[in-house]
Amino acid sequence: MSRLPFELLLSLRYLFPRRLFVLAITVISLVGIILGVGVLIIVISVMSGFDRQLRDRLLGFNAHMRVVADGPMADYREVMERIREHPSVKGVAPYVLGPVLIKTQPAYGNPRLWAPYVRGIDAGLEDRVSNLATSLVDGEFDVRGRGVLLGSVLAERLGVRVGDALAVYSPADYEEREEGLREGREEAPLPADYVVRGIFDVGYYEFNDSFLVCSLMNAQDMYRLEDSVHGLIVMLHDPDTVSAVRPELAGVLGPRLQITTWMMENSPILEALVVEKHVMFYVVFFIIIVAAFGIMSTLIVFVVQKTREIGLLKAVGATSMQIMWLFLSRSLALGVVGVAGGFALGLAAITYRNEFLHFMRRATGFELFPASIYGFSELPALIVPGDVAVICGGSLIICLLAGVVPAWIAGRLRPVEALRYE
Repeated sequence: MSRLPFELLLSLRYLFPRRLFVLAITVISLVGIILGVGVLIIVISVMSGFDRQLRDRLLGFNAHMRVVADGPMADYREVMERIREHPSVKGVAPYVLGPVLIKTQPAYGNPRLWAPYVRGIDAGLEDRVSNLATSLVDGEFDVRGRGVLLGSVLAERLGVRVGDALAVYSPADYEEREEGLREGREEAPLPADYVVRGIFDVGYYEFNDSFLVCSLMNAQDMYRLEDSVHGLIVMLHDPDTVSAVRPELAGVLGPRLQITTWMMENSPILEALVVEKHVMFYVVFFIIIVAAFGIMSTLIVFVVQKTREIGLLKAVGATSMQIMWLFLSRSLALGVVGVAGGFALGLAAITYRNEFLHFMRRATGFELFPASIYGFSELPALIVPGDVAVICGGSLIICLLAGVVPAWIAGRLRPVEALRYE
């Protein structure tokens, strides 16, 4: 004798009906649940991974906080000391940031021109405010003298390697040329020659394509800043505390200095990701709802087919609640099978997502996830247990609710009416 309740035993026995038509509807509904749960897990995990990796890349090269003045900051050393006193601050460093024009000096062929941003850094402090020193893919972290570092995409665009020379035209060169033209001098200033000492890859396409890094002193010369800087970058122990730390530092530094956070600088793209994640969640969830209607139609047909059996059960003493639980158990069993299959499908797809993208690229030659658009060379993903629990739990509830109407219909059947024509 089975120890299972008879309503659960019967629901498992008739989980897959023998009639082909009803079986087909059941299988289609089950496949719909599997696909809905699997696709929803994939989409939400990719969106979560994209958000997390974007934050890591942005915060790995950019600052958690940026302190600037209305003009060049001459007393930056004093300001740095005041910032360091805050217990939430991990590191602070000065910077110079602005556009320049660079020109390659190849031994053969025509030179190439590009206009990236130059970022002047203090090499001794940079490891406390960014991951630049650990992101080199070639060469070494050396900006002494006339040494510069290039992003990997920028180096490929210019066709340069470690040891190659670059001519850098700074804003000071153009200002000197304009002054010479006003004074009637025709000679043009010569650009400064630099040597590529290293090539970095910080994992974000825009940064790898847009930045040239040199020493703080050289950048100050390019912008005629003397001993001033454009601002300070601040790294915190926890980047999520910027909203609380910002007003505290503002009270210490005074109104002369403005403080911006990584959330303020990147709010459009971060807010867009949150909105897209919510929209995708609701849109894809409709797949599960459609599959639930398939379960409902299957159970209604099943009630019609088993009217005589329902009447016999009631005639021998089965209560309306037991009959209802029979159909609800069948709906729940289909939901459990579908959610389990969707969960397995989602985890498998997330695990082998990049292998699939590489296969499609080799088979079709089409780039499904171009780094130039999304900024990442691999498709990111992050499985958040809370999101998976909501997806699986919500899907089970929807499947259970799909059986309420058929169960209610079956529970209201009277034995006399069900057996009238038998």
